[in-house]
Amino acid sequence: MSGPEAGWSRSERALAAGKLMLLWVALLWLLEVVDVLTGHALDGFGLSPRASSELVDVVPSAFIHFGFAHLAANTVPLLVLGFLAALAGLRRFLLVCALIIVVDGLGVWLVSPPHTNTAGASGLIFGLFGFLLVTGFVERRPLGVLAGLLIAATWGGSILAGLAPTQSGVSWQGHLLGLLAGVAAAFVFRRRAGGPAPSPRDAA
Repeated sequence: MSGPEAGWSRSERALAAGKLMLLWVALLWLLEVVDVLTGHALDGFGLSPRASSELVDVVPSAFIHFGFAHLAANTVPLLVLGFLAALAGLRRFLLVCALIIVVDGLGVWLVSPPHTNTAGASGLIFGLFGFLLVTGFVERRPLGVLAGLLIAATWGGSILAGLAPTQSGVSWQGHLLGLLAGVAAAFVFRRRAGGPAPSPRDAA
């Protein structure tokens, strides 16, 4: 780890990760309140496939939800998985999230069925799951491997259910693409033993 986080203690890193995820989720809830108060005007920031004008919504779509029930279902996994991923460093975490959101959003735009509108943090959640699942193996860190196994045991069942193409009203494509993007992020932003996380250019 490099930069200002290098000298942080474990408790300081945990506090920073917790604050970041609480602010992230608070933003999502604030946006949903605004959406409801404006007659769901923000739903237009969801992604409709293969329309060039929709490309500007690749990132915003990850912050918009279709109702409080949709958001509530994403809140706990985003908090937990985001917190765990952010413990290794906020800068790396934000880069991982950016890669997942962009790759997942572009994939949804490209492959989703016609006349659909896709939004929500679930693609990022699946991406963080994939990242945490494999990063310990990629970096050959025993504690990371153990953490990945525990995460798989805890969340694996719901993740597999979310990949089922038979679910109505669920973007299984977005879930699968997010998962794959998270696995890719574990390789792109892997840390070498005894050194900081490489930049995407260094890892190419």
